[in-house]
Amino acid sequence: MTDAALRARKVEALTEEEAQQELAALAAEIAHHDALYHGRDAPEISDAAYDALVGRNRAIEARFPELIREDSPSRRVGAEAAEGFAKLRHGVPMLSLDNAFGDEDFRAFTASIRRFLRLDEAERLQFVGEPKIDGLSVNLLYEDGEFVRGATRGDGSMGEDISANLLTLADLPRRLKGKAPARIEIRGEVFCEKAHFLAFRAAQVAAAEEREARRARGEKVGPAITIPVNPRNFAAGSLRQLDPAITAQRPLKLFAYAMGEASEQPAETHWDWLDRLRGWGFPVNPLSELLADEDAAAAFQQRMTEGRAALRYDIDGVVYKLNRLDWQRRLGFVGRAPRWAIAWKFPAEQATTVLLDIEIQVGRTGALTPRAVMEPVGVGGVMVTHASLHNEDEIARKDVRIGDTVIVQRAGDVIPQILGIVPEKRPKDTQPFVFPTVCPACGSHAVRPEGEVVRRCTGGLICPAQTVERLIHFTRRNAMDIEGLGEENLQTLFDAGLVRKPADIFRLKRHTDTLRSWEGWGERKIANLLNAIEARRRVPLERFIFALGIRRIGEANAKLLARHYHSLAEWRAKMLAATTIGSEAREELGSIQGIGPAIATELAEFFIEPHNRAALDDLAREVTPEDAAFAAAADSPFAGRTVVFTGTLETMSRDEAEAQAERLGAKVTKSVSKKTDFVVVGADAGSKATKAAELGVKTLTEAEWREMAGLG
Repeated sequence: MTDAALRARKVEALTEEEAQQELAALAAEIAHHDALYHGRDAPEISDAAYDALVGRNRAIEARFPELIREDSPSRRVGAEAAEGFAKLRHGVPMLSLDNAFGDEDFRAFTASIRRFLRLDEAERLQFVGEPKIDGLSVNLLYEDGEFVRGATRGDGSMGEDISANLLTLADLPRRLKGKAPARIEIRGEVFCEKAHFLAFRAAQVAAAEEREARRARGEKVGPAITIPVNPRNFAAGSLRQLDPAITAQRPLKLFAYAMGEASEQPAETHWDWLDRLRGWGFPVNPLSELLADEDAAAAFQQRMTEGRAALRYDIDGVVYKLNRLDWQRRLGFVGRAPRWAIAWKFPAEQATTVLLDIEIQVGRTGALTPRAVMEPVGVGGVMVTHASLHNEDEIARKDVRIGDTVIVQRAGDVIPQILGIVPEKRPKDTQPFVFPTVCPACGSHAVRPEGEVVRRCTGGLICPAQTVERLIHFTRRNAMDIEGLGEENLQTLFDAGLVRKPADIFRLKRHTDTLRSWEGWGERKIANLLNAIEARRRVPLERFIFALGIRRIGEANAKLLARHYHSLAEWRAKMLAATTIGSEAREELGSIQGIGPAIATELAEFFIEPHNRAALDDLAREVTPEDAAFAAAADSPFAGRTVVFTGTLETMSRDEAEAQAERLGAKVTKSVSKKTDFVVVGADAGSKATKAAELGVKTLTEAEWREMAGLG
């Protein structure tokens, strides 16, 4: 079935095979858009369009959890830390939020809370509604009440140290008023009000026009003047200035709203927490409201939708957080997002423009992705020139042709997409677009495997687009994190034949004399690059696995694999054994919570190829991946142990029990094998309990599990 036909069907009607097919298509699209937005700062599609893809992906994952993919948005957070700033690790990760786009999505969110906590309908769920400011998220660390340092969100775990720039904000308390925890992280949003942004932009436009006039008169002029496109980008760019004096001149504001790591809990509810923030001296959004239940939240959303245009600042939705902090802690997180909060987004904005061309881009997995080139048009406060066309089925379904007037949709600060065409404006001489069957980068055949929506180049390692994209992925900040090896430098090294595979990067010092002979490659640049490479000869195992660029192995899955197999030697041996279908190693791989059969197949296919094993071994001679540490304290009885839950639990839901076990360092799997350490048996346990008895695996009652877990 085609991608377009699948998208037209309700999630409830999909078969498992169809769901797997569509998740593959969604993963390719979302990965492409995330790479452009986060990695290259060159977005293509819109919030509503992008969020629709994410929402569809999330809905399919909810119905088919065994098919969850790691390259979906449910496994990724934020952007990479920028060059020029030191990096700071957050005490508690700054994760992202799942989205709702209507009352039905919000009710599904609240229903999931009730299921997880095993609450009945009579139990009221109080929420706090906070307008979702369209700015830059920051993490502020205070020790003994004094501001110590601050960072951007970055990749969720590590951000850019922008402490000096944050200190220029009048809204930032240097010292907290009154009693405060010994150590606490406070999260907030830095933004610019619309009037201040427009005034600054007008001044920049005038300066740019004056510069152009002087240049036309033959006068000497300075560097080009940057014109900010919207308040969000303006705020983000202002906070990322290397010179704090420039940041100090920018009209930036701060709202505080969340808590990260804390040496003690300063409140029992989120509403009390906001009050505590005010007492410490932080500005808190005055429109935030305590909401008695789901109906009150829906009414608040309607008021915000109607009143957003009159606000002094941009918002792209409302964030709803469960008010009780003890329930927040029980709910915890799934993937990249908390189970206790959601962002209810506003509808998207649209515009029309003319489609000038359709470009075909080749990704690191060989996927051919079409991109629309359009006459510039303003949508949602931003001028856009490119948009996603997703894949060849989507082009055919919408019958998009070069020369068409197209409808472009964008909301917030995400990549635009083409919704459709304006038929009455179609020129008479347009022709249907013919998707290429050869790779535009290397000329190899581009084939579309049966059951998939993505056409892929068969060139593999001989395809320069794939090779360079894989190298870019390898060096990116949430992979090997090698500073100075951006896309431009990697392309230069590749074209010169100095870097063709990852291990070549670590042998680059052999070519120092060649680098010195290149224009623009001075001693300092070369020394900095070689030092950065040497600094990455030891990396965490999870980063090493992610950097390999194996299809469907995103950051979250790489962490799962590292945590389960612990060392590179163990992982490599088990993956090689897992290439045999039906083997114990293959069964073990597929049983890891979060790793399903589709991902297991991709890993097996990677290790089946001799050239992949050779490249891995070559890299392992240059790099030493550090063994993964267990997440829990060493005295936890579950640290590093494999646990399976079966049957119905009385005191908590299965989801909550599994989440608690993982917090204690356990490896939670879906099936029982002789490698299993404990099987927790609830009521009406079936075949898993039987298999545990056959294999002699220790079983625990729910009461025994709670006692060992320290839950009373």
